[in-house]
Amino acid sequence: MPTDLKEPDDDEGDHRPGLRYAYKASLIGSAHLFELADGGLSWKISGRSGVWAYGDIASVNLSFRPTSMQAHRFRADIRHKGGGRVRIVSTNWQTVSLMTPQDNGYRAFIEALHARMAAAASTAQLTGGLPSGIYAAALLFVGLLAVAMVGLLIRALMTGEHAGAIFLVGFALLFNWQIGGFIRRNRPISYTFDRLPQALLP
Repeated sequence: MPTDLKEPDDDEGDHRPGLRYAYKASLIGSAHLFELADGGLSWKISGRSGVWAYGDIASVNLSFRPTSMQAHRFRADIRHKGGGRVRIVSTNWQTVSLMTPQDNGYRAFIEALHARMAAAASTAQLTGGLPSGIYAAALLFVGLLAVAMVGLLIRALMTGEHAGAIFLVGFALLFNWQIGGFIRRNRPISYTFDRLPQALLP
């Protein structure tokens, strides 16, 4: 099992674009390191390491997962046929108040991983977005909130509370930009190796 994975900006990584990726999931602990080796997906996480043959990867799920620290954040959940799982995200913790995007490196690595799996005749399940049950619950919550906001807006207009109405309109626009984008990107889908969901990649 490999233990010599390097950060993606080292000299060797510059000659192998898309084949190495690393990120820090938190300020404490070492980086999560990944490499697309000839024998499979090589990973090293918190002192554990392994190599998963591309044909033994059971599923890949891509999703859009913003946080309060980074609104433009993507995630890939990869499962092995033996039951293991690794997670790859497109951001990197640098300081207590700074989480930086790694859009180009993340996208190149995910695309190269899919290409390797396709070449290995993988039968992995490829999905995108949230699980259908969670997505349905999110839609219900957004629908109920929209009804409540429309009711408050009508009441504000009928009572002449124009400042309150303006506030509600502004809040609705902000909500649609943030939460609406999350809902639209994370619609449950299935995809193929030759057509990756662009909405779920940086």
